[in-house]
Amino acid sequence: MGINFNKAEFILSAVQPGAFLRDGRPQVAFAGRSNVGKSSVINRLLNRKNFARVGATPGKTTQVNYFLIDGRIYFTDLPGYGYAKVSKEERDRWGRLMENYFQEQGLITLGVLIVDARHKPTADDVTMCTWFKESGCPLIVVANKLDKLKKNEIEPNLQRIWDTLELPDTAALIPFSAEKGIGKTELLSAIEQLC
Repeated sequence: MGINFNKAEFILSAVQPGAFLRDGRPQVAFAGRSNVGKSSVINRLLNRKNFARVGATPGKTTQVNYFLIDGRIYFTDLPGYGYAKVSKEERDRWGRLMENYFQEQGLITLGVLIVDARHKPTADDVTMCTWFKESGCPLIVVANKLDKLKKNEIEPNLQRIWDTLELPDTAALIPFSAEKGIGKTELLSAIEQLC
């Protein structure tokens, strides 16, 4: 019996570690730079327009947001990182929240790191990837904004992402376009297999 990804509900926003959900359901943790289209990817997967809030201003996800899918698994939307227009104090708070989330054993079932297919991953992307690898969970890297690349740029760009993030052989790298829906089927089936 497959997961019905169209059946999704927002559960809560955790602003401190005490509020993290620990009910034993699998958690698919989505992370990505502030302007990489993380909310758009989640919305595309769930066939919703504005389910995960798409902000005109990057850096709007400042808590750990939980969406329950089909009553069976959580999509956990982590705060976007690397956006300069928030105070240092606020960035530090997000950082501590993320560290707590990653350090707690058994919270993350599957990590989904969203990067921009057009660019070499940033130092922040590499750090986030390392956190996922150190947590021991399976990892899927989603190369979003694929529709913005020319055909002959796709392979070299994907290779550059793989090499920069030093992905293990067990990781998956999925070319994706939240705009066009490219990669959606592959990503959903990978999530189902790993949860």
